[in-house]
Amino acid sequence: MICRAGSRVWLKKALIAAALVATAAAGRRARADWKDANSTSLKQHLVNLENVVEACRKARNASACDPSLVGPDDNLRWNVNTTTLSREIRYDWLRDLLDQAGKKEAATPQSTSILPQVDVIQRKPATIDEQLGAAIDRLKDEESQVDALTGPSQAVSDSAAERKKLTEILSRRAYQGINQSTARNRFWEWFDNLINRLMGKLAGFGGKARWLPWLLMGLLIGGVLLGLAWALIQIERRSRIRLIPEITGMSGAPSAREWQLWLKDAQDAAARGLWREAIHFIYWAAISRLESRRLWPADRARTPREYLLLLPSADPRRDNLTTLTRSFERTWYGGREAALTDYEAARALAAGLGVE
Repeated sequence: MICRAGSRVWLKKALIAAALVATAAAGRRARADWKDANSTSLKQHLVNLENVVEACRKARNASACDPSLVGPDDNLRWNVNTTTLSREIRYDWLRDLLDQAGKKEAATPQSTSILPQVDVIQRKPATIDEQLGAAIDRLKDEESQVDALTGPSQAVSDSAAERKKLTEILSRRAYQGINQSTARNRFWEWFDNLINRLMGKLAGFGGKARWLPWLLMGLLIGGVLLGLAWALIQIERRSRIRLIPEITGMSGAPSAREWQLWLKDAQDAAARGLWREAIHFIYWAAISRLESRRLWPADRARTPREYLLLLPSADPRRDNLTTLTRSFERTWYGGREAALTDYEAARALAAGLGVE
């Protein structure tokens, strides 16, 4: 039993060794079918192949179309700086084509269609002659690509010249600052690309979901209606504020004291040189004057900023009241010293509001 086991192990090792030897021999044979070539020898080989195909195309016999006339495949080698590059060019397709061309062409199948012309248009395989013509064009195309493939130094020099010319153009005054991309421009470019991608996905999804356009249209119409309703509510509120019925002034509100009395107090304070107090009285005289015109309901707890918000932005008196309010806040609440010029400016603004 031990002898049989040893024999099996020895037989297995022998088979593995034989397989390795056969593989190495096959590799040597396959490598023998290749030929190292440079650009000159490869182009000469391609020209010879063009002549072989042309001769086969004319004679159409086994001698002129012998696949062995193709020769070995080429292994093109060229140097780029210190690096050696290579490219394998096979001709198996050409050998098969020459082998078919050397045989008698099969008869053209008879059409069984009721309309023969239509059947010819639909089923018209390329003839061997047409395939040989295409092979010549393919070989010529390979020949024209050899110089472009093996001449990178020329391409590098051309690229460097173009880059130098482009740099020279961009250095002119008209292009100063254009080649610099700011963070803001990059953000908007990213945002624009994001919107485009979302819209593209939405459009693709909309083609599958027919209900999506109707949903978007409904949301758009609903948004417009809500905006219109909000605008009408705001208009109604402003109209209601302006159309307040005549009522007795609330105790403690500015309108509870006539604006003429506020103005008299301001004049008395100015006569004594108390400019802060004078501006204070001028401001409340203006508020009492506007409140007496029913521009808003009386409220003794309202702040100067709230009075300012009650006037619509389109009201021509809003600018005067805004400037007067700021002057009053700076001098009265901010503790800023006031002068005659400050009082005169406040008096002119109040006159524009009807206090005169």
